[in-house]
Amino acid sequence: QVQLVESGGGLVQAGGSLRLSCAASGMIFSINTMGWYRQAPGNERELVATITNDGSTNYADSAKGRFAISRDNAKNTVYLQMNSLKPEDTAVYYCNLRTLYQNNYWGQGTQVTVSS
Repeated sequence: QVQLVESGGGLVQAGGSLRLSCAASGMIFSINTMGWYRQAPGNERELVATITNDGSTNYADSAKGRFAISRDNAKNTVYLQMNSLKPEDTAVYYCNLRTLYQNNYWGQGTQVTVSS
């Protein structure tokens, strides 16, 4: 089993920044993809960004140019640096780990609220 624990959410004014962290523990194999998804009230969960174990990244259009995903493989931790935040970024942000065999694990979520 894999456990994911997120931290770093909170309340920030529009234009501000936040950094999310997600630490993975348990039976983690070296080949995996970690990422961040978000879900706003009334909306479906959507991709924000992902990063493979070798550093390849993928971003949603809404995140390009403002957010940066990174990871520390030695610590099994993924980060999301969010800059120039907008009220529409308000959501619960979930950490995800997908294994080589397409098993998905989710964190409990962390709330990000951006005030206008």
